[in-house]
Amino acid sequence: MSDSIDPNTGEAARETLYTTASEAKVVGCHACGLVQPLAHTIEKQRCTRCDAVVHRRHPDSIARTWALLISAAILYIPANLFPIMHTSSILGSEDDTIMSGVALFWNDGDYPLAAVIFVASILVPMLKLVTLGFLTISVQRRSTWQPRQRTTLFRIVEGIGRWSMLDVFVITLTVALVRFKSLAVITPGPGALAFASVVVLTMIASMQFDPRLIWDNIDPSGKRHD
Repeated sequence: MSDSIDPNTGEAARETLYTTASEAKVVGCHACGLVQPLAHTIEKQRCTRCDAVVHRRHPDSIARTWALLISAAILYIPANLFPIMHTSSILGSEDDTIMSGVALFWNDGDYPLAAVIFVASILVPMLKLVTLGFLTISVQRRSTWQPRQRTTLFRIVEGIGRWSMLDVFVITLTVALVRFKSLAVITPGPGALAFASVVVLTMIASMQFDPRLIWDNIDPSGKRHD
C-alpha cells in the first residue's frame, strides 16, 4: 500500500501495489506452506523447514491433469452403461445400472433418494470432468478471461472433491436398501469398479491441477504478459 496526492483534489489517495511471487522471487512449500526465496540452482530446491522438494509450479501439471481426466472420461462410459450390481432372488436374476436404479426409486415414489443418486452418481462426476477440462484448456490457451472467476470455479470443484466418496456411499446405500426390501443376493457388477475409478481419478486430477497457472499470464494491472 502507498499514498499519493491527487492533483485534482489535493487529497491523499491510496493506491494498492501488488507484487507476484515470481517478481518477488519467492516460492511456497507445497507441504508446510513456508514462503522462502527461490534458489537459482540446477539441483532440486528443498524447503528449509520440512525438507520437501519445492517447485514454483506443480511439475507437468497440465499433462498429468489431462491424462487423469481422459482416463476418467473413458471409464465414465462403462460406469453408466455396465451393471453396477447383480441381484439374484427367487424371482430370478437382474442387472441394474445407475440409471435403472434411479428409475426404480423414482417409480416407487422415493423421489428424494432418486434425486440424490442422480446428482451424486451422474451429474456431479460429469460436471467435475467438464469443469476441469475447461480450466485446463483455458490455461493451455493462455487465456486471460476472468481469472478470479476461474479460480473460484476451481475451488468449488476442489471443495466438491472432498465429498466425492459420497458417490460410492450412495451406491452402497442403494445396495443396502435393495437388500433390505427383498430377499436377494446382491453382488457388485463391473460398473461399480469403473465408477469408483472415475471418482478416484477426478479427485487426483483436481489435486494435480495447479490453479496458479491461471494467473501466470495476468499482471497486477490485469493485462496479459507478452
